Amino acid sequence: MPLARVSIFPLSGALLLPGMDLPLHIFEPRYRALIQDTMARDRRIGMIQPRGDGPVPPLFDMGCLGHVSHIEALDDGRFNIILTGLARFKVVRELPVTTQFRQIEADVMQAPQEDEVLHAVERAALEQESRRFADALGYVVDWTAVSRLDDMALVNGIAQIAPFDAAAKQTLLEADTLGERSERIIQLMQIFGRIERDGGATMQ
Repeated sequence: MPLARVSIFPLSGALLLPGMDLPLHIFEPRYRALIQDTMARDRRIGMIQPRGDGPVPPLFDMGCLGHVSHIEALDDGRFNIILTGLARFKVVRELPVTTQFRQIEADVMQAPQEDEVLHAVERAALEQESRRFADALGYVVDWTAVSRLDDMALVNGIAQIAPFDAAAKQTLLEADTLGERSERIIQLMQIFGRIERDGGATMQ
C-alpha cells in the first residue's frame, strides 16, 4: 500500500482499533480546524498517542486511521464525532505544515480479517480474568451481554475502555493478532490487580 498523508489527532489514553468506534468531543481551535478540513476531504483522521507533554510532543510510532462516521456540529463551533477505526498505521515521518494541526506520512497497514477469532481456551481465560478485574474495581457488568459479543468486539472493546495508562494502551494497539492482544490484556489486568491489592494505586 502506498504511503499516505494523514492529519492526526494526538490524544493520550485514547485508543482506536480497527472496526471499533471512538466518540470524541472536539473543542480546541486546532482540532476544530482539523474536523473542518477532513470533512471537506475524505473524513479520515489518524488517532495517535503522544509520548509526552508540551505543545508539540513526540509521537508513538503507531496509530490507527479512523473515518468520521457521525458528526454533530454544535452552535459554538465545537463538534461531537464518532470515529470508526479502519486500519493501523506506522509513522514514517512528520510533515512540515502550515495548518494548525499536525500531519504525517504514514504506512497504512492491512486491515485485520473480520473473521479473526480466539481459541475457546483463550476466550474463556479472557472472560475469567475480566470478571476478576471488574469485581476488584467494583464495576457492574452485564456478563450475559458480554458473552454474546464476538471475539473481536470483546477483545478490542476491553482494550479501548480498560483503565490502563498510555504505554499499556500502546502495547495493545501494537499487538498484531487478536490472540496476542487478548493475552496482553490478561497480563495487564493481572498487573493492575496486584497494584490494587498492594497499595491501591492505579495505572492512570
